[in-house]
Amino acid sequence: MTEESGREMLDIASKLFEQMLTQQRAKVLRLAREVVPNITPEELRNPHDFPKLKEHPTFEFEDGLLSGLISAQMALFAEIKGRLLPPEPPAP
Repeated sequence: MTEESGREMLDIASKLFEQMLTQQRAKVLRLAREVVPNITPEELRNPHDFPKLKEHPTFEFEDGLLSGLISAQMALFAEIKGRLLPPEPPAP
């Protein structure tokens, strides 16, 4: 793979991950609001602050999928950048 194809792969993967993450974030927020109606996306970053969410039958599963997608995105980007793209020069 060349640098150009690496950049193309990053662009394709970025768009795909953004679609999947947007969809999963919306799903997790919808499930959370079944239990805590006024929860905000910001508050949802700390779901342990809302004990009722632990009782929801699918919230933790879907929240775990969201975490997994974020981890996969970071791992793929790091791998592509580490193997195929030249290192970025340090900031002055």
